[in-house]
Amino acid sequence: MPRTVWAQKPSKAAALCEKAGQAMGAQDFDKAMGYLNQAQAKDPNYPDVYIMKGDIYNFRLQSDSAMLCYQRAIDLIGDPDPMLYYIAGNEGAKCGAYEYALRTLETFLQKGIQYSDVHPDAQKTIANCRFAIEAMKSPHSFELVNLGSGINSEWDEYLAAITADDEQIVFTVKRPRDKGTVCAFCLNEEDLYASRRTGDGEWQLREPLGSPVKTGYNEGAQCLSPDGKYLLYTMCDADYGMGSCDLYWAKRIGDKWSRPRNFGMPVNTQAWESQPTMAADGMTVYFASSRPGGYGGMDIWKTTMTAEGEFSIPENLGPAVNTPGEDAAPFIHSDGRTLYFASNGRTGMGGYDLYYTTLQSDGSWSEPRNMGYPINSPADEINIFINATGTMAYISSDKDGGYGGLDLYSFVLDDGLRPNPVTYIKGHVRDAFTGEPLSARIEMIDLGTKQLLTATTSDPQTGGYLACIHTGGNVLLNVSHPDYPFYSENFQVEKSYTELSPYLKDIALQPTDVGTVVTLKNVFFDFDKADLKPESFVELDKLADYLKTNSIRIEIGGHTDNQGTDEYNDRLSENRAKSVYDYLVSKGIPADRLQYKGYGRRVPVADNTTEEGRAANRRTEFKIVK
Repeated sequence: MPRTVWAQKPSKAAALCEKAGQAMGAQDFDKAMGYLNQAQAKDPNYPDVYIMKGDIYNFRLQSDSAMLCYQRAIDLIGDPDPMLYYIAGNEGAKCGAYEYALRTLETFLQKGIQYSDVHPDAQKTIANCRFAIEAMKSPHSFELVNLGSGINSEWDEYLAAITADDEQIVFTVKRPRDKGTVCAFCLNEEDLYASRRTGDGEWQLREPLGSPVKTGYNEGAQCLSPDGKYLLYTMCDADYGMGSCDLYWAKRIGDKWSRPRNFGMPVNTQAWESQPTMAADGMTVYFASSRPGGYGGMDIWKTTMTAEGEFSIPENLGPAVNTPGEDAAPFIHSDGRTLYFASNGRTGMGGYDLYYTTLQSDGSWSEPRNMGYPINSPADEINIFINATGTMAYISSDKDGGYGGLDLYSFVLDDGLRPNPVTYIKGHVRDAFTGEPLSARIEMIDLGTKQLLTATTSDPQTGGYLACIHTGGNVLLNVSHPDYPFYSENFQVEKSYTELSPYLKDIALQPTDVGTVVTLKNVFFDFDKADLKPESFVELDKLADYLKTNSIRIEIGGHTDNQGTDEYNDRLSENRAKSVYDYLVSKGIPADRLQYKGYGRRVPVADNTTEEGRAANRRTEFKIVK
């Protein structure tokens, strides 16, 4: 607390101020304020009264009242020690009085040459004030909607995490300790709660996640993988942890969560690790850590889950994202490219502001952008979640009219702040003949870049799956199981910021039996040509891998629509089938395990009277022949 007595003239209020100072030293601020009120009544022009009152308001985080008291003291003194301008200006910035703070801190820099050690801090706050003044001239649309009594309560609710289909939410609740609380010195305990959205869009009454996730320790700062299969979260002060806070993960099987497991080394250390967020690829995890080797107190790092429960050595995101200040609360959107985070090390509205940056094609991060006013304010903004379509944001706030403490709210995100929209496909994977649910690997791959965009596994008990579909590209869906030929689809979703319709699709995998036919939906040729387009290589590499792990012989069949002569279609379809044959041989598949044939237009699978039907008939297949 920055208390200093500045006044020089004697006053009958001085003795009361001395008593107030003693009470402040004993942390009895109510008693101190009583003495100061008496002192003010005796001498309303005694500057020390207002300085000391300002110090108490400062301690109580009542910056608006502190600023007014300090300014009253400045007016009374006339030419005070320049440090009083510095203190008053900082309090003005904290309560959003940016014009006042700017003028007062500029006065401090002019008069307080001897206080050069705090000049950098004053200059940073001045930059924040100038930014804030401009930002408030062009506010973003921002209408908070409380998530309701199913989610919020008289306690603090924060850190929402929602699946890509917007149907499940998990969040942190800070509640009073009870007999189950293990932490001896904790007044409160953080726990994880969940809810599902009803058909009318309302959230059902929340329920604690329960055992084995819930313990007597603090669990929070969590995320859900976009497919809802993994829960990543933070546990603090556990006897069996590696540091003050560690990262843990659990997997959903059916309607239950597995026993949580510590990330372990090299992710967790003796330092503080928290606030994980998982990309839609199902492998990349971003998190905040105070570990050595960063650029500030807290930095944002990333690790890769190379196999379930095994993680690579974390990499710092570098100076493009991290600052000498505190950078934390990362959230990677389902598009896999847009990272939102909180920082107090950049120019902003003051305190922690929310920023976003985009992963570039060369692997670098773009210059972070402040999310602007009123999403950011003089207070600390510490987290944000954006839904898959990029239209809705979720934050916590203690604004008036809530249920108590911090509540969870949603708001429509301005177009200029939105990530690339993502839609999703969901359904069940089953055996085509028995109907039994299958635990299959589901991948979405960009056919242009060959980048893995989304990866998930269907539930072994239900066969259910949920996978993100990125927009603005040519995307392969590949569903694989070691005992079945793979299944593929092709998605070309235009980039759009409108609501995108999801795909609902149950997938039946055919057994590896003689006669089974699989359509290669991501093998492409130019019109009237038999040369494979580069986008075909991803799917054909998948086929080569399948053949290397299954001792089968296949026939590659080419098919056309009914346009053109039989001779033309037979020749074109056979040449296309041979192109696939040649590619597989080049990938190490023995030629004696392959054969090819052109069927022309003789085996249609759809009506040739429509363009959709003709497109379906123009296809490449493989059939198991031995």
